[in-house]
Amino acid sequence: MIVVTGATGTLNGSTLDHLLTRIPPHRIGVSVRDPARAAHLADRGIRVRQGSYDDPAALRRSFAGAEQVLLVSSSDLSSDVIAQHRRAIDAAVDAGAQRILYTSAHGTAFDTPYPPLAIHAATEQHLAASGVAWTALRNGFYGDPAQLLGAWQETGVIAMPADGPFSWVDRRDAAEAADEILTADEPFDGPIDLTLPVPVTLADFAASASQIAGRQIDRVIVDDESWVSDATTNGVPEAVARFTLSMFQATRSGHFSGSDPTLTRLLGREPRSITDQLKSPDVR
Repeated sequence: MIVVTGATGTLNGSTLDHLLTRIPPHRIGVSVRDPARAAHLADRGIRVRQGSYDDPAALRRSFAGAEQVLLVSSSDLSSDVIAQHRRAIDAAVDAGAQRILYTSAHGTAFDTPYPPLAIHAATEQHLAASGVAWTALRNGFYGDPAQLLGAWQETGVIAMPADGPFSWVDRRDAAEAADEILTADEPFDGPIDLTLPVPVTLADFAASASQIAGRQIDRVIVDDESWVSDATTNGVPEAVARFTLSMFQATRSGHFSGSDPTLTRLLGREPRSITDQLKSPDVR
């Protein structure tokens, strides 16, 4: 059995959709905080059990019988996320899982301006010490490009701090790759980078946006502190603005500049380009 956490979310919800095309539903389980939100999965024949990264006993029950457990990284940054991840890993080990998979991030390292990368690094470190086979899915950035670009359709500009090369991967491609890894005949061990074949910059996004809009979309670089000030003036808490700024700082210091062919190989095609993603964003 494969047990998936975060199954009511967009990424692993899409992974489940792919899994159901490959294996029967009775071989799939989900561990969710609120089983009522997963009723549609139970209706499809998937085993639904309650589990929370803050409740080790519930996690162990929800992982029971799993050969593989796919852990989604916690987005609850108000909590001790590393401790949550360690509890989830330990629960999977205690439940007898033979392999633990974890949705990590490309660029994962302890020495980085962007705090989530150190969280992923600590989680991978705990996975490596768990004594169980493990795989870290180091996805590129994903989500609605509007989160990254701002209101370029209205303003005609992408006005953000200076950036560097990075991979913006379509979440649908990340989910499909996770499915390929979960069902592969030969296991994938350790960290697996899932990136675009060639990293991009916000200037590339501006070029794609111009092509789509049929008019010039300019890339405007905003000074870091001016950008933070503008964001807070528009109601963004300063801590949130500085957290976002740290991502731009990490891109321009080269933390996301690498690329790897694994995603392309897993998909059997080129990943969706940034132009594809702007035309048809995954916003479900």
